[in-house]
Amino acid sequence: MTKMLTILGPTASGKTSLAAAFAAEVGGEIISADSRQVYRRMDIGTGKDLADYDVNGIKVPHHLIDIAEPGTKYNVYRFQGDFLAAYEDIMCRGRIPVMCGGTGLYIEAVLKGYRLQPVPEDKELRRSLEGKTLAELTEILAGLKRETGSVMHNTTDVDTAKRAVRAIEIETFYKNNPSPCDNAFPKIDSVIIGVDIERDVRRRKITERLRKRLDDGMVDEVRRLLDEGIPAEDLIYYGLEYKYVTEYLIGKLSYNDMFRLLETAIHQFAKRQMTWFRGMERRGFTIHWIKADCSLDEKVRLARRVYDRENEIV
Repeated sequence: MTKMLTILGPTASGKTSLAAAFAAEVGGEIISADSRQVYRRMDIGTGKDLADYDVNGIKVPHHLIDIAEPGTKYNVYRFQGDFLAAYEDIMCRGRIPVMCGGTGLYIEAVLKGYRLQPVPEDKELRRSLEGKTLAELTEILAGLKRETGSVMHNTTDVDTAKRAVRAIEIETFYKNNPSPCDNAFPKIDSVIIGVDIERDVRRRKITERLRKRLDDGMVDEVRRLLDEGIPAEDLIYYGLEYKYVTEYLIGKLSYNDMFRLLETAIHQFAKRQMTWFRGMERRGFTIHWIKADCSLDEKVRLARRVYDRENEIV
């Protein structure tokens, strides 16, 4: 059976353009592994860059973008189900699935085949956590992870108290409710390509891209979501652009403070992404790294060579 190709990398590494160009060449379709691009009307802040999917006049089909309403809480359990439906559809039509994204948990949940269950709200647990600071919640989460050996959450990736409480709720549920064997996710064989971008180049591109997104109307995008009636706390929950721009619009931050804090947060996020991907390698995944500063044609050529070689291995 033809293997899936997975292309991963930190934000601003150019992974989407590589995935689209590869898919256009081999007759593939993109399955997005991005936890925020699932939301409709959240375009600029999530960096959907839909123009990347138009390659030399070929419109590369893409899946799992614009499938949920803003204000809802999409999660890895839903992603697994949506991913599997898209993957099976692509395979049935004789096309090549290309998973592309930077959300390490989503990628690993598919490649590792985590047996996940929907996690209900635990009101008693939430009451016990009321009033605790983000630092206190983060330490509780870290303790749960040390106890269970879980990789479900990066403790540095819960940047609001609300997200930390939910992470603790999920970890606690899985600690007390082992996944049933009949809920296993099927094994999916994939070649993994990583886009490796130098730290200084990544930082420069992040800053340039942030300025461009603001110039392109990111503040107006968030304002429209608020005008739709989506609560500010729900947008803040999504973190990064939506957190800081919302806090600016509700008067909590000045524009300059919003830019400064958001820029720092995105840099930290990209660093955490790379930490996750390096952790995947320690957990047994083979990632074939390609330098981001190669030309797009060269990156496609290198990815194609790795992919073809791995498909020949019995």
